[in-house]
Amino acid sequence: MTRPVNLGRERIATLAVFLGNGFGIGAWAVEVPRIKESLAVSDTQLGFALFAFALGAIIAMPLAGKLAPRFGSGRATALLAAAFVVALPLPALMPNLVSLCAVLVVLGAANGALDVSMNGHASAIESQWRAPIMSSFHAGWSAGGLLGAATGAMLQKAGVDVIGGLALPDVFIAALMLAAALFALREEGPRTTRPAPGFALPSGGVTKLAALAFLCMMVEGAVADWSAVFLRSVLSGDASIAALGYSAFALSMAACRIVGDVSVRRFGPSMVVAAGGLVATVGLALVLGLPNVVTACVGFGLVGIGLANIVPVIFSAAGRSTATPAIGVSMAATAGYAGFLVGPPLIGLGAGFVGLRLALCVLLAAALVVCFAGGKAVRHAEGPATVH
Repeated sequence: MTRPVNLGRERIATLAVFLGNGFGIGAWAVEVPRIKESLAVSDTQLGFALFAFALGAIIAMPLAGKLAPRFGSGRATALLAAAFVVALPLPALMPNLVSLCAVLVVLGAANGALDVSMNGHASAIESQWRAPIMSSFHAGWSAGGLLGAATGAMLQKAGVDVIGGLALPDVFIAALMLAAALFALREEGPRTTRPAPGFALPSGGVTKLAALAFLCMMVEGAVADWSAVFLRSVLSGDASIAALGYSAFALSMAACRIVGDVSVRRFGPSMVVAAGGLVATVGLALVLGLPNVVTACVGFGLVGIGLANIVPVIFSAAGRSTATPAIGVSMAATAGYAGFLVGPPLIGLGAGFVGLRLALCVLLAAALVVCFAGGKAVRHAEGPATVH
């Protein structure tokens, strides 16, 4: 069957947006420790700043869902990609904690809205492609995170300041987003009407799956924002060395997502979830128990391997647990995004009371829950969908 050329263009352009967004988040993640040090803020104060990022995303996500029906998911994605490009370098320009929190609300809103829009557009493309291709978009995001973190580490090693550490990657992202918008990001079929992830609450049989999505994405979000800070505080070394932990995490996640569909077909979804939770638990135990450069890279790499394909499996299982797939996926996605946004500020607030290492043990507990409860929850969802 020959697919329309324009649909292929849409897939390539949307993949570029995922890549660019991941690149920006990766660059931001490795600059967090230097921004913290330049403003001389504590772990708790940084937690408040990261909460501002989460607050902006929470506000913007439901609003972003209204843009696609009005402008089309492709054009909405292009518009929000531009907003993300404008907002990304702003944190490096802020002189104090209050102004940092203010711009992080803006950056969080731009990132959250773009996340909803690009996933909605990817879903519209997948429905017309008539084959599962969503994993390829998320692999692109993970690859972007890896490239952004690696670029940030190299810029730091070269002596580039914080402003350059965000502005230079932003130039590349702007070019990528512009090329995607000019190349495609238009409507090649019916506009998507799937509601954006926002405040929908899980109910019925999907509740356990939504809770698992929350825990997995909480770990992912916390690793993105706190891995470099943790290693910098433990190693008391170069910021570029501390960034290697997140780079290992992003690389392993990107690599495993490429082969995610094959793994699920070979071993089964419940095994992928249970084994993934175990691997992530071992990785976190290694990082927290023996923190040094080698164990950090290996440990965070194991976390990336473990988490890589759990959330896609959970979303699929949630879709089978409700009357229609869209209902279950929306519920699980809502909980997952909440976990991703809540995790970083939660760790920051806990660090102010018990120290950063003990606060990060929350992630270890979350991975253990996924390991022991995830496989059973997914197996239960493999039966026929029921109406709730």
